[in-house]
Amino acid sequence: MTLLQNPIQIAPEVLNGLPSPEAACLLRGRRWELPGPMIWHEWGHEALDQGASTLVLLHGGSGSWMHWIRNVAPLVADGFHVLAVDLPGFGDSALPAHGGDVDALIEPLHAAWQATWPSLPASNKVSFIGFSFGGMAAALWLAAYPQDAANLILVGSPGLGIQSPHRVPLKGWRHLLTEELQIQAHRHNLLALMLHDERKLDDLAMAVHRLNVARDRMPRRRLSGTPIVANALPHIECPVHVIYGEWDALYQGCMSDVKKLFQNLTPRLASWQLVEGAGHWAQFEAPQAFQLALKKTL
Repeated sequence: MTLLQNPIQIAPEVLNGLPSPEAACLLRGRRWELPGPMIWHEWGHEALDQGASTLVLLHGGSGSWMHWIRNVAPLVADGFHVLAVDLPGFGDSALPAHGGDVDALIEPLHAAWQATWPSLPASNKVSFIGFSFGGMAAALWLAAYPQDAANLILVGSPGLGIQSPHRVPLKGWRHLLTEELQIQAHRHNLLALMLHDERKLDDLAMAVHRLNVARDRMPRRRLSGTPIVANALPHIECPVHVIYGEWDALYQGCMSDVKKLFQNLTPRLASWQLVEGAGHWAQFEAPQAFQLALKKTL
């Protein structure tokens, strides 16, 4: 499989929302274009010579690798080799050849992984870290291909067959005629689903969200409302770690049921953690607390 390597591409409005050291770290990354095309982003490759572990970051629905925008630089600073994927149908990656939901991503992701990263040292520990829709993808991926990673971290994963009675409906925005109206809809949606604390809805959150949703080419996803991940959990052979924001909108009022489900269905459940004060997008809303929780899984 042929890979094309280019400098990483990050919109100015995103870079401007980050501290200068974090922005500089992100700009040192590499952008890989795989057939499809599928776009992967890489940081910390030089740390592989020092025995660094590899973290594969899978973003949420209507997202891109930028769902991890506040996490990459701290992970690189901690000595990890980081790969962040634009999943097929999102970001700068094309739609998968067949299908229009998370189950269509598993074969192209596995094929890309097997063809492009076989040269990782045998001692390299690979962890898949999946946020929301990306957690669904990671769980299905490792249930089907357990050899691809040694560790699974699910962050805010849906696909459990559990529905919160307190969900706030999201608003459509593509039909709105003015930018101001679109921003109002984006703001509503970020607070209804992604963020718990309104004060965390800053310019960076809005910039990332607007860039992400405009490139979502897989709009009719329905499997997140089914028990597709719950059904996969008994078949995952590696340790499974689970992280949710304390106030995750997907499971408001029923987080104890979510915890029981994982305890009952996951043979190798290794840890369960809540990020205090955070909503669904916990790694953005509370990056320092999330980083501490993540360290316990690696």
